[in-house]
Amino acid sequence: MALVGDLELAGFDYTDPDLKGERFHTAMKELAAEGWLAAGPYGYVVFDREAGEFFLRTRSAIFPGMKIAELFEVTEGPLWEEMKRNILHINGADHTRLRSLVNPSLAPRSVERWRPAMRGFLEGLFASVESSGRCEFVEAFAKPYPSQTIATVMGAPLEDAPRLHHWSTWIQRQFDAASMANERAGIEQAVAEFYEYAHALLAARRRSPGDDLISTLLAATYRPSGEDGAEGASSGAEKLSEEECVNLVLNVLIGGVDTTQSQLSHAIRLFAEHPDQWAALVADPSLAGRAVEEALRYEPITPFTARITVEEVTFRDVTFPPDTIVMVCSFTGNRDLPGDATEPDSFDITVERPRARALTFGAGVHYCLGANLARLELEEALSFLARRMPRLELDGEPVFESILGIYGLAELPIRFAPA
Repeated sequence: MALVGDLELAGFDYTDPDLKGERFHTAMKELAAEGWLAAGPYGYVVFDREAGEFFLRTRSAIFPGMKIAELFEVTEGPLWEEMKRNILHINGADHTRLRSLVNPSLAPRSVERWRPAMRGFLEGLFASVESSGRCEFVEAFAKPYPSQTIATVMGAPLEDAPRLHHWSTWIQRQFDAASMANERAGIEQAVAEFYEYAHALLAARRRSPGDDLISTLLAATYRPSGEDGAEGASSGAEKLSEEECVNLVLNVLIGGVDTTQSQLSHAIRLFAEHPDQWAALVADPSLAGRAVEEALRYEPITPFTARITVEEVTFRDVTFPPDTIVMVCSFTGNRDLPGDATEPDSFDITVERPRARALTFGAGVHYCLGANLARLELEEALSFLARRMPRLELDGEPVFESILGIYGLAELPIRFAPA
């Protein structure tokens, strides 16, 4: 048995601002070839799938959101309230209760009802660029599309979509140490503005319920399993508090805008760089579901997911003391599928890969709340665009953002031949 701090490990600085694009791919491949564990600036990084799943699933490690609050001395105000109530930072029975209330609205069958709305948004966005045959994809498609979808899912007016995008982008920065150090005032302001907006929206949905997430949450009750059967409504069941409802909506917002925007941008970039794969999708748009899974596997927009140990943990005869930060690398973990005989470093939507969920949305009890909605948005977008753009190529160099937090693209210029 060895203490992790006593090991001689390869060093990996995941805070390097130049680590992106092909340089990032090369660095990950080299590190994964050296071993399953490396030392980072704030803790350790695990690279293979088994190690990643272990640290994401173990109850002995949690998301370090409150450690971030502690490090940056966030002790009061709207950001403190948001961090304290964020479902990522809640564990045990309270986490189970909150998940059980929001999960039904975001289950695979439930999100299907949003397909027509998604198609309508895509039609409108495409109409604005069709005649030119070129666009900056992030601004034209990837940015407005998930914002419009989330507004509809929440039950917010569609004209509020740009504001929701703005708040989501800023609030998401709480997970980036550099942003917390340099942009905390902006994050605080975004949280305060969203709270004021959300409380007003809840009041509106109480007066006039609809077929939306907020109306569903307002009507939701929770009965612990074992009380006359399964969870559900009953007399004496516990309802969501106003604060819990607002924060669940906020969690869906910040987890469902920047993430979908970034993953869709990377997917289109990958197809523009692999014209044979785009040709395959154009020939058979029913491959869109598989294309989504391949994009999630190949270029995950959450390259690293952090955990912090709450007690001593031993894995592979290595002991991790309490308060050890472990970064799970989904990029390399997604290339380490059990029983995969295919080439993991190739982007190919036509091959049959083992049926194992990508680590892009995490794993375990904190698996992404909006994963089903995000998959559906991506599938609808790729299927729609494949039918409308028989030829797709880059019209300039993509501008990559940082791999820390959500790994997206700032710009993606493309040109296309309209159908």
